[in-house]
Amino acid sequence: MESAHYFSASPAGPFTRKPLTVELAGETRRLQTSSGIFSPDGIDKGTAVLLAEVPAPAPQGNLLDIGCGWGPIALTMALRAPHAQVYAVDVNERCITLTNENASLLGLGNVTASTPEAVDPQLRFDTIWSNPPIRIGKDELHSLLMLWLPRLAPGGSAWLVVQKNLGSDSLQRWLAEELDDSFAVTRESTSKSFRILRVRKASH
Repeated sequence: MESAHYFSASPAGPFTRKPLTVELAGETRRLQTSSGIFSPDGIDKGTAVLLAEVPAPAPQGNLLDIGCGWGPIALTMALRAPHAQVYAVDVNERCITLTNENASLLGLGNVTASTPEAVDPQLRFDTIWSNPPIRIGKDELHSLLMLWLPRLAPGGSAWLVVQKNLGSDSLQRWLAEELDDSFAVTRESTSKSFRILRVRKASH
């Protein structure tokens, strides 16, 4: 698949939903997917590593998934933190539709998927989970992360999964340089060919 294909707002080809059965939050879930999105056939390796490695999200408050695809990260957050409000953002209209529909299929009323622009800029997030879209290019990736990471709430953490050969270590250094002194950037773990980076906002 063209790597740029699923980064467009309106992917080419028909939007045809097809069934998808996956395990999320420890149970088998029956959802929907389609072509023209990232990892349409299941949970990609990076997201699987993230979901297996990170601690539970904040039990309440606002949670964020950057680059939601068909929704595996946002849906897992919502299942694990039913009293929190989960925001999922993507530029791809199909991803937004599928994430909202999949939340409805699971009976989750605490998920809102939208374009980044539709999220209230005043919102602050207690937990951010993301398998960020590295392949959009360094400048766009940096802009994307600097749009959201400064919006961590005091005491909040962002967890990012990044493949080692796609620049996880240089991204860690860049984040440490760009974010102000109220943030700490650490490498939390390495699994398979992926690193989990954590960005923490000081609690005061």
